[in-house]
Amino acid sequence: MSKYKREESELVVEALRALSNPTRLAIFRRLVDCCGSSGFCAGEDLTPCVGDLGAGLDAAPSTVSHHLKELRIAGLIAVERRGKNVHCRVNKVTLENLANFFEFLKEECRQRAD
Repeated sequence: MSKYKREESELVVEALRALSNPTRLAIFRRLVDCCGSSGFCAGEDLTPCVGDLGAGLDAAPSTVSHHLKELRIAGLIAVERRGKNVHCRVNKVTLENLANFFEFLKEECRQRAD
């Protein structure tokens, strides 16, 4: 039986499902590149807005919004409306959960190889 908790596994499954789409993965990578693992881009006021994230993706703004909604539902990002703009940031807790899951898998593989 796995030592990894069922609730944590379900969160990881949802995050990986959301990231399995190439456009969503590209958007998420842009956020991580911009914000890093802290989730903030050099201060909360500098988090990118939806329009910034969609630039150069060859996707309509409504499509980018849909993908951001899926990332938000999966717990990978948080969004905040500021006036007319919607700003996004990485959810640090979910990112840490994913990193912990992959570290767990790496350790399991190492133990089985010994």
